Amino acid sequence: MEAWFIIVVSLCVCVLIRGIFFSLHTKAKTFPTPPGPLNIPFISSLLWIRKSFAELEPILRALLAKHGPIVTLHIGPRPAIFIADRALAHQALIQNGVVFSDRPKALAASKILSSNQHNISSAAYGATWRTLRRNLTSEMLHPSRARSFSGIRKWVLDTLLTRLKSESETSHSVRVVDHFQYAMFCLLVFMCFGERLHDDIVRDIERVQRQLLLGFSRFNVLNFWPSVTRFLLRKRWEELMRFRKEQEDVLVPLIRARKEKNLKQENGLKLNPNDDVVVSYVDTLLDLELPEEKRKLSEDEIVTLCNEFLNAGTDTTSTALQWIMANLVKYPHVQEKLVEEITRVLGEKVGEKREVKEEDLQKLPYLKAVILEGLRRHPPGHFVLPHAVSEDVVFNDYLVPKNGTVNFMVAEMGWDPKVWEDPMAFKPERFLNDEGFDITGSKEIKMMPFGAGRRICPGYTLALLHLEYFVANLVWNFEWKIPEGGDVDLSEKQEFTMVMKNALQVHLSPRI
Repeated sequence: MEAWFIIVVSLCVCVLIRGIFFSLHTKAKTFPTPPGPLNIPFISSLLWIRKSFAELEPILRALLAKHGPIVTLHIGPRPAIFIADRALAHQALIQNGVVFSDRPKALAASKILSSNQHNISSAAYGATWRTLRRNLTSEMLHPSRARSFSGIRKWVLDTLLTRLKSESETSHSVRVVDHFQYAMFCLLVFMCFGERLHDDIVRDIERVQRQLLLGFSRFNVLNFWPSVTRFLLRKRWEELMRFRKEQEDVLVPLIRARKEKNLKQENGLKLNPNDDVVVSYVDTLLDLELPEEKRKLSEDEIVTLCNEFLNAGTDTTSTALQWIMANLVKYPHVQEKLVEEITRVLGEKVGEKREVKEEDLQKLPYLKAVILEGLRRHPPGHFVLPHAVSEDVVFNDYLVPKNGTVNFMVAEMGWDPKVWEDPMAFKPERFLNDEGFDITGSKEIKMMPFGAGRRICPGYTLALLHLEYFVANLVWNFEWKIPEGGDVDLSEKQEFTMVMKNALQVHLSPRI
């Protein structure tokens, strides 16, 4: 009797569970995708894929005003869903983080540049991604490891200040973005390869990195019907392959040199006494094993991870640095208030060696407010990297399909007038009234320049350190002014990041 009862109950439970799953599946299938413009197969995809995100932004704003906070464009072979509402972003990335933490399958051109998704930013949500991310956060971004590079940050700062001083003595107007980019490259190249490389090699690395970065949007069209574009756009495919080959030709010798140096150390051989003894990013990658594939990384994959490391730490940081300094030039009262705060903490310290040290940064709340306001008002990326869902999901009464991409509009959230009073103004004071502001968005998303949730940029604390350290020392050493007859133009254009349309030109006066 008991056996029959158990069998009947079990069958009922199975039928009930099957019914629930069938109901959910049917429900997902019957829900519409978020609204958007009329989709004409092939023609719509070709129309949208040719546009940059900067060109799409005003179109998306109009669609959002018409349809609400979540819309769909059919870009390329996939539907692309755009979310502009901070509450929906929090619901997706924080409350349903597991579901929304995947990445779209790499398209043809992206497969080449990501070594078939073997890097942190594009890897599928799973064991390989966790291994790569854990390696970066524990081996390079841990506070103790970050402190080990304080000497190189000081060296890069001194080099930057010297270059700015030299040019300011011979020119009334200094174009600063080139100096910022070079400084950030020197810093990240050292962290990546553990060597103070010759200037020619640094320039080579910068060249191969930037030609891929700036050509990124041009290569997007290759993903649309690759079997056709390989024929019709053969020269562009050849250009992509040539750029990648040049990148490997520059980075692989540095990776091999680091590997050889590590072998010498393991064998007890003496190294050059002038060498800096640090653990570089490449060092951590050489011994790393991929758990799913049970193998070490290939040279091609290490090149891809170095490429990711350099791009994430140089272009975005130098872009943010230029935007922040542009606002300090445009609004001198903000600059002077920042100098007053530094003076209160450090004293006058007049002389050749004026440095705001890393340990001083925690005593400068207005500096932190300036950095946060710069990232809110001018996020280097107006969109985070596309997310994907691991299965069809009903979200906000719409179907988010497994084969689609989910995009979050960072700039729109940071400029939301419901959250930020006078959102297009540059007012660092707004962050002084919000002590302990959480830039990760764990409790509430008010802005998300680094993303949010499980896929948040793992290097955001290092980025904030670099921005605080360099901004503080730039204003402590120089007075930044608009050149006579000049202006600060805050209009934008898109490269890899959202940069100033007209690069910042300044007149620099040493604060001595």
